[in-house]
Amino acid sequence: MLKVRVIPTLLWKDYGLVKGVSFNSWRRVGSVLPAVKVYNSRDVDELVLLDITATRQQQPPDHDAIADFSSECSVPLTVGGGINSIDQIVALLHSGADKVSINTAAFSNPELIDLAAARFGAQCIVASIDVRRHADGRYSCCSHSGSRGTDREPVEFARQLTARGAGEILLTSVDRDGTMSGYDLALIERVAAAVDVPVIASGGAGSYDHMVIAVREAGASAVAAASMFHFTDLTPAGAKQALHAAGIPVRRSFLAV
Repeated sequence: MLKVRVIPTLLWKDYGLVKGVSFNSWRRVGSVLPAVKVYNSRDVDELVLLDITATRQQQPPDHDAIADFSSECSVPLTVGGGINSIDQIVALLHSGADKVSINTAAFSNPELIDLAAARFGAQCIVASIDVRRHADGRYSCCSHSGSRGTDREPVEFARQLTARGAGEILLTSVDRDGTMSGYDLALIERVAAAVDVPVIASGGAGSYDHMVIAVREAGASAVAAASMFHFTDLTPAGAKQALHAAGIPVRRSFLAV
């Protein structure tokens, strides 16, 4: 089993970081650069930075800002939001991003995944899939930072995107987002069983046990969290200790802390 990663998610809106519930009711939680500096010392494996307004406002990624953030980031950085062309991916990578997360463009221009994976390698391309669960138990994917529903079913969509070359899936439950009530284990299990690339569980983490269960029972390869790290005393190092104690392999630099 590959080492499981613990990944804080930073949601960037306009000039600061925010966090809400179910992709709504945004609450400001600080600025990007100080958060990056803090997480550099918190034993994280990676950071995910998502610009949640770029696509909605039809804005391109802010490459200059990414360059500033990445210059202070000592761990791998995945950047998403507003990406819809190869040229934008090139600019982001030149600005210091290690990976790019593609969401809305995967619906409107799925060939971008093929082209990007062929040019930069699958390990650089993260397919971000935001999912809502309906009252009858069905799941469907959303675009535009969760604001638009689609008729795409997440398991089949994940299969299609990985077949096109996506090297990783960032799988977020919109309904669980910000609730700290636990990941949607059924969703994670279905997608993880259907693809042969790592699946990052996102949306709902509120305890170390939630992370352990997402890996051990649902098959996640990595666990992402935002509210849990912003609003509680729980830490990435503590998450890795809990995973390690449960027999799950992690990068063990926390043992030296």
